[in-house]
Amino acid sequence: MVESPVIKLVGEKVRQKRLEKGYSQDQLAIEADIPKSQVGRIERGEINTTIATLDKISQALGVTIKDLVDIY
Repeated sequence: MVESPVIKLVGEKVRQKRLEKGYSQDQLAIEADIPKSQVGRIERGEINTTIATLDKISQALGVTIKDLVDIY
């Protein structure tokens, strides 16, 4: 498990944007073409995800990568 406040904050931002869109973790996983377990691990701040995955998530949510990493 990754212990980083930044990674946790990015995960929280992903969750916030997902909920704003009205998506379940399943729906986001399908739209972003990533495993559902990975969505959960990102949202909980357990993994340091790649920029490529953040790009897939941002496209699925209709936001920019900046929207997901703008935590301050």
